[in-house]
Amino acid sequence: MTDDASKPRARATLTSVHILLTYACNFSCDHCFLFSGPEARGTFTVTMLISMLDDIKKSGIANVCFEGGEAFLYYPLLVEGIRYAHELGLKTSVVTNAYWARSIADAELWLKPLASLSVGKISVSADAFHFGDEVENSAKRALAAAKALGIPTSTLRTEKPAIQSVDGKRTVGGTTLFKGRAVEKFIDGLPRRPWEELVTCPHEKLAEPSRVHLDAYGNVHLCQGVCMGNALKTPLSALIDNYHAEDDPICGLLLDGGPAALARKYNLPHEASYVDECHFCYMLRRALIETYPDILAPRQVYGIT
Repeated sequence: MTDDASKPRARATLTSVHILLTYACNFSCDHCFLFSGPEARGTFTVTMLISMLDDIKKSGIANVCFEGGEAFLYYPLLVEGIRYAHELGLKTSVVTNAYWARSIADAELWLKPLASLSVGKISVSADAFHFGDEVENSAKRALAAAKALGIPTSTLRTEKPAIQSVDGKRTVGGTTLFKGRAVEKFIDGLPRRPWEELVTCPHEKLAEPSRVHLDAYGNVHLCQGVCMGNALKTPLSALIDNYHAEDDPICGLLLDGGPAALARKYNLPHEASYVDECHFCYMLRRALIETYPDILAPRQVYGIT
C-alpha cells in the first residue's frame, strides 16, 4: 500500500449496483467464479431487497442489474425488485441463462411483466458452457421474445480456455476468468507465467470502482470475493464515502504490485507459476480468508463451506 501522502486519494464513483438476487442456479458451469449451482445458498428476502434498493437510491446510484446465480429462479422476487426499482426511478437490467424459454410464446409470457416495467436490457448467456453444441436453444428463444416485446438485449459469451501460440510462445486464449470453479476445472495443462511477473490487477478498477455486486448476505463485492464492506452493517452510502483502496489490506496491495505484492506482504507459500493474475490472486485470497473473513467473503465463492 502506498505511503505517498501527496498522492490524491481515489474514491469510489459508483454508477451501478449488480444485485446477486441468489447464488442458486440450475446450472453448475465449470467457469463459474461464484460456485453457483442448485445447492448454493444465499437468496434475498423481499424485505431486504426493498431496503437495499432504497439505500441504492439514497446513494445517488442510477443503475441496478439483477443477476445471480439465476435470478429467474425466484421470479416473483425478481419482478417485485424491478417494479420497486422502476418506482424509485432507477434504470434496470437483468442477466439470465434463459432456462425458462421453452418456446418463444413461453418466453414472451415470462418477459411481458418486465417489458411493462420498462426494463432497460436483458442479457442472455449464450455459450457452450450453457448449451454445448445445441443450435436451437432457450437463449435464442429468449432473445427473439425480447425483441418482439421491444426489450433491448445483449448476449454473454464466455469462451473456454484454449492453448494458442503468439509469436512462437504458448499462451492461454479464451475469456474464462481463473477464479472460483474455473480454477478447479481448467488449469491443468495450461501454460503458466512466473509469479514474479503477476504485478497488476488487469480486470477490476479497484481504485475507483464504477460498479459493485451486492449479495443476500450484505457483502458489497469489488471483485467477486473481495468486499468493501457489508451493507447490512453499514449503509451503502457510508461504505462508498469511506472507501479508499489504498487503505485496504487486500486492494491496496493489489494496486501497488498485484498478487505478487500480496504474496510478499503476507509471506504466503505459493507455486512458482500461475496461469494468470486472477489465478494467483484467487489462490492467495483463499489462503487469507481466515485472516480477513469480512473482506474475503462469502466463503462459498472460494469453494469453502
